[in-house]
Amino acid sequence: MEARVQWLSDLTFVATSGSGHQVVMDGNQGKHAASPMEMVLMAAGSCASVDVVSILEKARQDVRGVEVKLTAERADATPAVFTKMNLHFIVTGTEVSEKHVERAVSLSAEKYCSVSIMLGSSVEVTHSFEVISA
Repeated sequence: MEARVQWLSDLTFVATSGSGHQVVMDGNQGKHAASPMEMVLMAAGSCASVDVVSILEKARQDVRGVEVKLTAERADATPAVFTKMNLHFIVTGTEVSEKHVERAVSLSAEKYCSVSIMLGSSVEVTHSFEVISA
């Protein structure tokens, strides 16, 4: 896997993935774009969401929507790394089984989501969920 990050101006950078996709990041506390730490947080949510949706689809659950709300705490000192992170999944659908959602979230957390599992070696990562009828 490869990527490239180029400085644009001020503390704004453009990152290009090996597959050719681009994203702008801002080291100036997110003034012009997402900050690198916000990108890490969003990456954890994206990675876990892919797992949860895939697992629920394979379980033939009638899922209409999946949202993950992420919260994180950072250290007060430099480097201001994440110390805690919670991924809260909101799954909307028709007759979606809470057992299936719990299993999907658990499998993502423990086996599949490489981003949150990688972060888990230094960050207290927790997961929660709720199911809403469509």
